[in-house]
Amino acid sequence: MWIRRSHLLVAVLLFGIASVLLLLAQRPGLDAGEILSADPGDGLTCPALTMTHPPEGALFPPDIATPTFRWSSDGHVCDTWAIRLRFHDEADDLGVLVRKPWWVPDPAMWETIKRRSLARQAEMLVVGVNRSRPRKVLARGRVSFATSPDEVGAPLFYREVNLPFIEAVKDPTKIRWRFGSISSEDMPPVVLENVPVCGNCHSFPRDASVLAMDVDYANSKGSYVMTRVAEEMMLPTSDIITWNDYRVEDGEQTFGLLSQISPDGRYVVSTVKDRSVFVPMPGLAFSQLFFPIKGILCVYDRHTRQFAALPGADDPRYVQSNPTWSPDGQHIVFARSEAYRLRADDKSKVLLSPEDCAEFVEEGKRFVYDLYRIPFNDGRGGVPEPIPGASGDGMSNYFARYSPDGKWIVFCKAKSYMLLQPDSQLYIIPAQGGEPRRLQGNTARMNSWHSFSPNSRWLVFSSKAHSDHTQLFLTHIDEAGHSSPAICLSRLTVSDRAANIPEFVNTTPTAIRRIREEFLNDYSFVRAADAFFRAHDTDGAIREYRKALELNPQNVRAHRTLGFLLFNVKEQYDEGLMHLQTALELDPRDPRTHHDLGMALLYRGQLDSGSAHLRTAIRGMPHGLGLQYDPIRMRHALGQALLAQGRLAEAADCMSDLLRLDPNCAEAHYGLALALTGTERPRDVIAHYTKAVRIRPEVDNSPMLHDFIAGYYADCRAFKQALAHQMRALELARVSGDPALIGPIEERLRIHRQLFESAGAP
Repeated sequence: MWIRRSHLLVAVLLFGIASVLLLLAQRPGLDAGEILSADPGDGLTCPALTMTHPPEGALFPPDIATPTFRWSSDGHVCDTWAIRLRFHDEADDLGVLVRKPWWVPDPAMWETIKRRSLARQAEMLVVGVNRSRPRKVLARGRVSFATSPDEVGAPLFYREVNLPFIEAVKDPTKIRWRFGSISSEDMPPVVLENVPVCGNCHSFPRDASVLAMDVDYANSKGSYVMTRVAEEMMLPTSDIITWNDYRVEDGEQTFGLLSQISPDGRYVVSTVKDRSVFVPMPGLAFSQLFFPIKGILCVYDRHTRQFAALPGADDPRYVQSNPTWSPDGQHIVFARSEAYRLRADDKSKVLLSPEDCAEFVEEGKRFVYDLYRIPFNDGRGGVPEPIPGASGDGMSNYFARYSPDGKWIVFCKAKSYMLLQPDSQLYIIPAQGGEPRRLQGNTARMNSWHSFSPNSRWLVFSSKAHSDHTQLFLTHIDEAGHSSPAICLSRLTVSDRAANIPEFVNTTPTAIRRIREEFLNDYSFVRAADAFFRAHDTDGAIREYRKALELNPQNVRAHRTLGFLLFNVKEQYDEGLMHLQTALELDPRDPRTHHDLGMALLYRGQLDSGSAHLRTAIRGMPHGLGLQYDPIRMRHALGQALLAQGRLAEAADCMSDLLRLDPNCAEAHYGLALALTGTERPRDVIAHYTKAVRIRPEVDNSPMLHDFIAGYYADCRAFKQALAHQMRALELARVSGDPALIGPIEERLRIHRQLFESAGAP
């Protein structure tokens, strides 16, 4: 009976729910007018909605595609929003009903909105309700905006990068470039992608006839491509230069970052002989720390194909970076600071680790720039002058950009450093300098990478105001240099990429349809593998080195580093040795290969050949080469190998050489003491042994050395000292477990104890 009653109760409940749903379904649909008519309009009887986009007072260009209007629904139980648009004309208001806390007008309505708000403010009211009680207003908010008479009039070229930046460095094929107009309802098409090397700063001359861009080509980080703009473009090797060709005899590596082509397209200016703090940082939003600490400006003449330093911006006492041209090409503005030498400076390293830059990464040491101007003077330069309003203020001033009409300079200001600064704000000054004004278009988090439209009326820039993945924003600049609150170009960005380096290009939206690169080669994969190697991603590095060898089986660097990783990390000894031996056959003079092969052979017990390779490595790089080829460690390894072979005189020479580099190396003192046991200089043995254990007691591990010292003291009838060292020798011999050592040492200990007792010692 109970079961039957339960079934009946469930049936009644289900019938009741179905009836309610049926009644709701038969209810006439809500409309915006019904909800808006219930709005009291005084703003006092319900909470305020936060309008997140556009900001109050925003200006839209007349040639922009449909934007997204957004508001915050946090803290409200609204599930329906009514929108009313009111204009300063005689026509009726517009009303819309939406079910999400955002609204994208259809294109026809958006054209109407732009026409009716042209040069006049429009007001958008948003009222939130719950469909269960549609006449009870739960929240309301409003925002005013207008449409500017000034068009943008140019497409955008910009880069999309996957974050964090270290992932983009390891796999640059995911970086892509888009080109298109803000007036298109569709996202600008990708015109360049799947490039196996990193591409960076790009620029165009005034007539947009040339694309100039940093690329990592072959084995040069300083490579730069300049090629004619066309609908179907190629990036051929014939159009690539390398900034490393400037004063190649100096032997300094150049990155050549932040280059800019001149307005007439003849020259390119870049920072060369540079060194930068360029390291990954934790987190997603600000995952890279970059700023140059050394470098001069160099000019490349595309007509003469010559490189030359720019006088007045080539002072090695300063870092001179991120240059920009005036619209007439007569002046260059650049960021300058006193050059800095890192505390843990290793000049052989081109790419630095966070440990190399500890004073900045861990201690937060500041580094600031001032903006300077110099006449170009056909490459003859002149006297650099600080720009009033953008120098000497204790802040970091950088990334200057002229307006195309020559009236203004907009630049970044932050507390410190240069790229990716959360507090970076955009400021504007007259082109000759003056009182800086913060642009009203700034967002709350990072404002940078800005570019003017050709008519000087719009400024595009990158910001992280709405997302850790950088988005593009647009602000209007009027005749007096005042800017409007910035609107987000959300249609141009995707959620999993950071959009940066946007540039308005003075051409048509279809001027570039596709760009293809022609410089894919083995070095491209080697550079990617090197990035994995630096990030301690062994599997990624091995994969990329193998790809390089598929393209070019004679790539020495790929064989050498692949062999090193296979032998030392993966413990694939035979294949590792094979790659190291192949690298040596291809380049018998490379001291790095001799080192890696020598260390591998020593590990395999091939002491003669391993020692020979280490000798060659030391001759080839007597001062070492970075942490992997440390001069102290190389000599110690060779000395230990010579000792193991009983080549004591050679071992003594090696350890003495090591002590000239580091007089306080405990291992060298101990090794030299061991080597000198084969000579008639026992006092030197004791002296070096004593110094070694005083510096590092844990180096004391040789029973033979104590056995030798005990014998010397016994000969001198210093039986107490002899007995102490003989006991230490027996202790170490027992640790080694070698019966060939233990037995003789035990016998000598018995003899020394008898001598000690017969001498009447207490």
